[in-house]
Amino acid sequence: MTLHHDGSSLFVPDQNPRLGSTVDVWLRSPLDVRTVHVRSIEDGEPRFTQAVAERRGAVLWWRAAVLVRNPVTRYRFLVDGDWYTVLGRFGHDVPDDTDFRLVAHPGPAPWTREAIVYQIFPDRFARSATAPATPDWAERCEWDDPVAGAGPLAARQWYGGDLDGIARRLDHIQDLGADTVYLTPVFPARSNHRYDAVAFDRVDPLLGGDRALRRLADALHTRGMRLVGDLTTNHTGVEHPWFDQPDLYYEGETWMGVPSLPKLDWHSARLRSRFVTAPDSIVKRWLRYLDGWRVDVANMTGRRGADDLTLEVSRLIAEAVRAARPDGLLVAEHAHGAGADLDAGGWQGTMNYAGFLRPLWTWLRREDLDLPDFLGVPGGVPRRDGTAMVRAMLAVMATMSWRSWNHSWNLLGSHDTARIATVAGSPQRLEVAAGLLATLPGVPMLFAGDEFGLTGANGEASRTPMPWRRDATVLPWYARLLSLRRKHPALRGGGLRFEHVSADAVAFWRETQDERLLVLARRAPGTPVPVAVPEATNLYGGATLAGSLPADGPTLQIWSCGP
Repeated sequence: MTLHHDGSSLFVPDQNPRLGSTVDVWLRSPLDVRTVHVRSIEDGEPRFTQAVAERRGAVLWWRAAVLVRNPVTRYRFLVDGDWYTVLGRFGHDVPDDTDFRLVAHPGPAPWTREAIVYQIFPDRFARSATAPATPDWAERCEWDDPVAGAGPLAARQWYGGDLDGIARRLDHIQDLGADTVYLTPVFPARSNHRYDAVAFDRVDPLLGGDRALRRLADALHTRGMRLVGDLTTNHTGVEHPWFDQPDLYYEGETWMGVPSLPKLDWHSARLRSRFVTAPDSIVKRWLRYLDGWRVDVANMTGRRGADDLTLEVSRLIAEAVRAARPDGLLVAEHAHGAGADLDAGGWQGTMNYAGFLRPLWTWLRREDLDLPDFLGVPGGVPRRDGTAMVRAMLAVMATMSWRSWNHSWNLLGSHDTARIATVAGSPQRLEVAAGLLATLPGVPMLFAGDEFGLTGANGEASRTPMPWRRDATVLPWYARLLSLRRKHPALRGGGLRFEHVSADAVAFWRETQDERLLVLARRAPGTPVPVAVPEATNLYGGATLAGSLPADGPTLQIWSCGP
């Protein structure tokens, strides 16, 4: 038994602390630990509180009270002279950056942590009827035509998927276990991806217009499901009517040097009013139908040279979301670490590329994978072992609160990446990837088509039309694993404690007061690993626990081990 603490309710019973309140935090330790103190930071100054122990069987549980003095209160444990932070136990001084965090900013609505998200690229999901006339920017494609995957044609291919087509396929989404649909942009643009908006006041007629969005929202809400939109706060298309109003944009500045995507200047009072603060602002008006927003390139919004307005803008948008829909979701896109932009009263979480997708890809990549880069990093996807994967996940986890981590979206791929089937290769490793998506802390996000095993070597090549007209088979594990997540509270909100980490196997506990689940993910066969579990019922994978973790692999196993 090693030391353990995380931000789950098992260790921090008050999950929504108020500013000025006192919160109990707990640490679990072996019996040979003699003294524990908690160091918290109040107004920038360290304060120490001695913890009190109670024995529960073969372990000690140490309790100390922490004053939530500031909107984000950092704390760590001093255990027999050693520091204990998110990254573990250290016999030397370590910086404060990896301390645990209590957050008193307004909390996200409970449903936003419970959600299972299904991402749709509208042009490629489903058609409802005969497509309208081909727009002048587009090249019309038949549904089964191959995607270009690269070059100028990639953004011009138009397959004609629309919002009513999505509404007709909701049984499929719900049968998988998803309850929240996230749409990439639906505003008019001059591309199939629509991140170059030419208006924010209407839904693209090619998708069916405003009424189709309302029909889709109503259909989802009738089923008890939710709908999340995609908002581009960093730039517009060059043909947006705002572009003739220079106070709204940085002169000569564009997204990543792309001339057609001029960058918005958030110093502008008029921009803030139109986008956020006005009664009928863009952020607010569409929340009549939507249940929240995913914010595109949130990491760049408000940033240019010496200007850094990102946290200010994120708080403005969060306030507007709460005003229009108090239970609204607000998730930020960051292709790398997002910790510095979270826990500030703005974004509730991030698309967890850095802390989930990237580590998982390095562990489960197939031997012959040949991608030109690793999500923009030169040199392709490195091959790393399970220890490196877990260290990478914990390193990113240490940059944010448990609350932000649990409200971030874990993903195996998206419309901007290669497909997980291309990365992992074998069905067995795909199942392991899906298992980690369903069992690790964070909100699972599934990109439409992954359930059919669609492939693609980059974002454009991954935007394949759904194979409705072919006899494609849905991979069976997604619905089974997501159903388990829905059934077991420990998989949605339980703590995370690693039992075993080695090159080819990772095992961890998800625990609440009433439930203990043990998860084993193996990428390859290995040797049995001893584990002391007196009683266990297999929930997934079929293997028994007879004093050791199974050695077969690749495999994904889940056991219930009682309260």
